[in-house]
Amino acid sequence: MSTSLTWSLKSLLVFVSATWAATYTVSDTYIGQDFLNGFEVQNIPDPTNGRVNYVDAATAASDNLTFASSTNFVARADFTTILDPNGPGRNSVRLMSNKQYGLGSVLVANLNHMPEGCGTWPAFWTVGDQGTDWPNSGEIDIIEGVNNVGTNQGTLHTSPGCSMPTSRTESGTALQSDCDTAVNGNAGCGVSFNDPKSFGPTFNNNGGGWYAVELTDDFVKIWFWALGTSVPSDVSVDSSTIDTDNWGTPVAYFPNTSCSLSSHFGPQNIIINLTFCGDWAGAVYSTSGCPSTCVDYVNNNPADFENAYFDFISLTAYT
Repeated sequence: MSTSLTWSLKSLLVFVSATWAATYTVSDTYIGQDFLNGFEVQNIPDPTNGRVNYVDAATAASDNLTFASSTNFVARADFTTILDPNGPGRNSVRLMSNKQYGLGSVLVANLNHMPEGCGTWPAFWTVGDQGTDWPNSGEIDIIEGVNNVGTNQGTLHTSPGCSMPTSRTESGTALQSDCDTAVNGNAGCGVSFNDPKSFGPTFNNNGGGWYAVELTDDFVKIWFWALGTSVPSDVSVDSSTIDTDNWGTPVAYFPNTSCSLSSHFGPQNIIINLTFCGDWAGAVYSTSGCPSTCVDYVNNNPADFENAYFDFISLTAYT
C-alpha cells in the first residue's frame, strides 16, 4: 500500500471519528459549593421584563436564596415579602457559568426539584458569548415552562437562517420550525415534551430526574429521564465517560439540515434563573388557570412561592 494511500485512509478515519464520535469524558462536575465557585450570581435587569429583582451574590447568600451543602445546591426566590406595587420585583437569582462549552460537549443535570407556582418562569439554558451577542451566538433552552402549565419545552433561538425539518427522529412534538428570534414573537423552534413528569409539580412530586443536552456541529439533542424510569447507567451514576449513542431517541432533535449549527452557535455559558410574569409567563397568565393578574399575584402571595426553587444534585459537563 502506498504511503499516500495509507495517510489518506488515516485522515479519513480521523475525520469520521471526529465527526461521529459519541463518547465523551468528564470536563467539569458541579456539586454543592461548586455551583457558587463556578457560576456568577448576576445582579442585572431581567431581559425578559419580569416582575423580578435579580440580587447579587451577597444578598442571595444572606437571604438564603442560594444554599450549598456537600450534596446539593439550591437556588430560589424570596417567599416571605409582600411587594410594594411601585417597588422592585420579587427577589430571585440568575446564575451564569464562568466556563463556556462549545461544539462537541454534553451537559447532564440531575435535579431533585424545579420551581413551581403560578407566575413562575424557571429556566435552565445556555447562551453564546455570555449573552452579549444574542442571538448571533445562539441559545439552547433545556428546561423551560411557565405557570405550572403543561410539560417542558426544549427550544433553539438563533439569528436568521436556521430552521428545522418538520419530520425528524424525536419523541417530543415539534412546534415552530423557524429558530429565528425575529419571527413568531421569538418563540424559537421549540419541541414540547410529552412526558407529564418533565416539568413543574409533576416533576417534583415524582422526585426529580435527569436532563441532558448534546451540542455538535451536526445536531443538538435533548434527553429527559424521570426518576424511576430506565436511565442509562452512565447518566445515573455520573460516570467519568459517557456514550450518547446508547441513550436512545432524544426528546428534542435539532439537525443541521437547514441550519449551520457551527455558524449559529458559539461557545455557550450555562444559565440558571427564575423570573416571574414577563414576556411569556405574564403574556399567557390569564389562560393558565391562575388567580388574579400575574403581577398582583406575585406581589401579594409570597407564601405561594415556597416551592419556587431549583435543587440540583449535580451538573456535569463532558467534552
